[in-house]
Amino acid sequence: MSDNGKDPQGGASCDGDPQSAESGRGGKANVLLYACSGGANVGEVADRAARQLTDEGEGIMFCLAGLGAEIPSMVQTAKDAAVNVVIDGCSVACAKKLFDRLGIPNTVQIEVTDLGIEKVKGVRATDEQAARTMAAARSMIRG
Repeated sequence: MSDNGKDPQGGASCDGDPQSAESGRGGKANVLLYACSGGANVGEVADRAARQLTDEGEGIMFCLAGLGAEIPSMVQTAKDAAVNVVIDGCSVACAKKLFDRLGIPNTVQIEVTDLGIEKVKGVRATDEQAARTMAAARSMIRG
């Protein structure tokens, strides 16, 4: 990451600028991806899936922490998106609750544990788990 929060390779966006959210690696400008990135394996699964989907052009990973901080430009970017794909690790649904609290209606959610992946602290995510989560997200994105 550069000092301004933009990925010099054009991937995830953390600056709240809708233009940078549209300029990723050919990602779908109207699809923003958010991952819970929690401390257990399912948080890592969510994060890996969102980053890989961004790399594949399915959308642009955007900054969940910026929404939590209620940075106005980031909240507005989420409200302006055609769809916000929220990948929560578990049923606690921290990310989805944040979207609900901010009144962002254009949101779909995936819970990694709903895909048959058990939440375990101290265990690393696997490629298969990330792939399973990416497949679920692709289904939602593509309809």
